[in-house]
Amino acid sequence: MQERYIKWWTPYLSREFEMLVFGNGGGLPLIIFPTSFGNYRQNKDFGLIDSVAWFADNNRVTVYCPDAIDLDSFYNKSIHPADRIRTHIAYENVIVRDVFDFARREGSTHRVGVCGASLGAYHAANIAFRHADAVSHLISLSGAFEISDFFDGYHDDNIYFNNPYEYLPNMPDPWKYNHMNIILGTGEWDNTRHESMRLSGILNSKGIRHWLDDRKWCGHEWKYWRDMLPYYLSTF
Repeated sequence: MQERYIKWWTPYLSREFEMLVFGNGGGLPLIIFPTSFGNYRQNKDFGLIDSVAWFADNNRVTVYCPDAIDLDSFYNKSIHPADRIRTHIAYENVIVRDVFDFARREGSTHRVGVCGASLGAYHAANIAFRHADAVSHLISLSGAFEISDFFDGYHDDNIYFNNPYEYLPNMPDPWKYNHMNIILGTGEWDNTRHESMRLSGILNSKGIRHWLDDRKWCGHEWKYWRDMLPYYLSTF
């Protein structure tokens, strides 16, 4: 499996940004976000990338693993909550304007897939719902979607429009997600199972098609995610 390391200076964060790419640029461009406290190497280090090597080697997907800045945004208690969410929005701009554009050029396609586990699934889902025109596939592995606890009781419009539990129920045009293949993977031992169930309930209420995969004997760990992701890719 071909592996590439890419680093560039991004104006959206005014810093250098790092990413690993796996595959030859063919197939579905799939952006996989790290979990809490993870970086661009995490999904490789914990074997998630090896679990989908066949798909990359056979040009079914090209996987892009961008860095995360959660320690500078959500977990950064040294700055005001308003600045935490603004930092998160700057990160979203890096993903949508830098990473998406790079992946779409390589794949000669106008849409990408997004994926993540735990808090990485939040990043994938929030970007998918906020930028539906750019996303064809959303894969959530034991998603943790509730972000309100990061802001110490503070709330503003930026938080509202980045919390799927808040803005999705009021979405006036759910039809714009009809093209998207949405998979919410969870399991009976998953400590964020209730979050996937809650998100599924909201999607059902809006008539947004999706697959809630609630598994037996499955929890919130890498060993389960390494089984889930290749199975989901095999369904495309």
